[in-house]
Amino acid sequence: MFQFVRNFADRLDAYNWWIVCIELLLIGAVVHSVLYFLRDTRGARLIRGTILLLIIAFTVIWLSGNKLIRVEYLFQRILLFTSLAVVVVFQPELRRALIRLGEARFFRVGQNRPSDMVEALVKSADYCSRNRIGALIAIERQVGLASLAENGASLDAEITSELLNTIFWPGSALHDMGVVIRHGRLAAAGVQFPLDEGSDLPTELGARHRAALGLSQDTDALILVVSEETGIISIAQRGKLDRGLSPDELRRRLYQELEINIDVEHDGSILA
Repeated sequence: MFQFVRNFADRLDAYNWWIVCIELLLIGAVVHSVLYFLRDTRGARLIRGTILLLIIAFTVIWLSGNKLIRVEYLFQRILLFTSLAVVVVFQPELRRALIRLGEARFFRVGQNRPSDMVEALVKSADYCSRNRIGALIAIERQVGLASLAENGASLDAEITSELLNTIFWPGSALHDMGVVIRHGRLAAAGVQFPLDEGSDLPTELGARHRAALGLSQDTDALILVVSEETGIISIAQRGKLDRGLSPDELRRRLYQELEINIDVEHDGSILA
C-alpha cells in the first residue's frame, strides 16, 4: 500500500502544479459540502468514527513498516468494503440530498402577503401557547413539499390565525397532524410528517417535536411547533430545534429566515 502511495506521489510530479491545485480545491469543496450537509446528523457521527478508525489503522501499519503484511492486506480490503458500505449506511442522508437537488427552486410567495402570513402565524402561535394547544406548521422554502402535502387534507386556503386555531383545536379531526404552507397559502392540513429517530430529545418532547425535527432533516422547511403540555414555542430547521421563543422572537425569526424585508423597531414591534 505504501508503495502505491509513493508511486502516486511520483505521478503527481508529472502534472502541472496549477492543475493539481485546481483538482485539490475541487476535491476540498466537495468534501466540505458533504461534511456541511452531514453536520449534526447521525451520518456525521458515523463518518467521524469511520475516519478515526481508518487513521488509527493506517498509523499502526505505517509504524510497523513491512512487518504487518497480512494486516495491510486486510486494511486494503476494508477500504474497499467501506466505500461500498457508505452507500448503505448513509442511505437516509443520500436520499435527503437527492430530494433537495430534485425539488430545489426559488422561494416564492403567492396570494398572501409575506407580512400578513407572518403575523397570522405569530398570532396563532401565541394563542395556542397561552391555551396549551399543540400546533405543528411547516413552511415551504426551496425544497418542495408538494408530495408531503398530498398525504393530508387539501385546503388551498388563505392563511389566517382563526383558521389555524380551528385546525389545531383539541378534538378536531386534524389537530394531531401538521399543516403545510406552500406559495404563501395553507396547502394542506392533517399531514403526517416523518419522525426523527436519532436525536436525543428531552423526555418531555413528544411526537410533534420529533416530527418537526424529522421533516427539518429531510427538507429545508421552517417548522413551527407549539407544545401542548408546556405551551413553549419552538422552531425546527436543518435538524436543529430552537425552543422557548416569545411571540416577538418568533416574529423576528420568521422575517429573518423567510428573508422578508421589513423595518423592525428596537423594541421588536413591526413598523407599518
